[in-house]
Amino acid sequence: MPPEVSPSHPLPPPTIQSLPRELPPPRSPADNPPTHKHYQGSKKIILEKKPILILVFILSGISVLRLLKISIITSFSPPPSAALPPTHTQRCSSPPPACKKIPPQMQGPSKSQPVSSSTGGDAALTEKEYHLLLNLISLRSPCNLLVFGLEQQYLNLSRINAGGNTVFLEDNPEKLTTIKTNYNNTRFYSVVYQTLAGDAYKLLKNARQNPACGLQSAGSLKKTSCPLALTKLPREVYKRKWDVVVVDGPRGDAKDAPGRMAAIYTAGVIARAGNMTDVVVHDVDRTIEKWFAWEFLCDENLVSTKGKLWNFRIPGKSNSTAFCPTKTIQIE
Repeated sequence: MPPEVSPSHPLPPPTIQSLPRELPPPRSPADNPPTHKHYQGSKKIILEKKPILILVFILSGISVLRLLKISIITSFSPPPSAALPPTHTQRCSSPPPACKKIPPQMQGPSKSQPVSSSTGGDAALTEKEYHLLLNLISLRSPCNLLVFGLEQQYLNLSRINAGGNTVFLEDNPEKLTTIKTNYNNTRFYSVVYQTLAGDAYKLLKNARQNPACGLQSAGSLKKTSCPLALTKLPREVYKRKWDVVVVDGPRGDAKDAPGRMAAIYTAGVIARAGNMTDVVVHDVDRTIEKWFAWEFLCDENLVSTKGKLWNFRIPGKSNSTAFCPTKTIQIE
């Protein structure tokens, strides 16, 4: 008989002994199949970048070539013309057929042309000043051009003003004998000045107080009693309507020099008798030139400057009795 089992002590469940699972043998690196996923992506990226790099190199090369071309062109191109306000529609006071179109080859000298030095104590035009003046004459030519003073560097103005009239006024006889030109419609006159640069202050004060030096009284330069008026110039100077007047003479570098007081005053009167006149004054760094330019040409008419060269554009046929507005220069 089977043994009796007490109900209060149940039998323990049978124990099952688990055997360890047998692990597969390790694989060698040679047995592992290569994974190409990462490498294939890298090659694709590299292949996609190659056309972009080639395009960048091509565009860079084109940019370099364009820069080289621009640098070569600018290195050989002439300097730009000086900017000037628009001139009057009637550019020449001369009757036809004198007012004809200026040939292209007469538009002015090249930058390589030297600017000759001035004789005496007055400074010659610098290259920039010289080109500003040449550009002005080129814009207004053919025209009537009046020049106070005579230097070798100014003779080219006659060539640019082909078809116009050019007149030089010089007080130094030696310059008149050495100057030679074959340009048509160019004339040289000898003039005499009765002023001294040392008297500039006295002459300016007198002109402010003397009614004979007023604009209306000085309208007829040959008859006025103003000490600043040049009353013995060639008849042609008084008869013509001048388009451009250049004041670079007489000498004004010393007290015993004639000074340019009378030349600037006379230029102011002549300019207001025309239609629209450009008056160019050189050596404005000096007190006399600056004083008299402000007094008789007026700072509101100043349209361009370059170095020691001032260009005033003066409207003509004014009914005013004064050269400038009531504002005056305090020189005391």
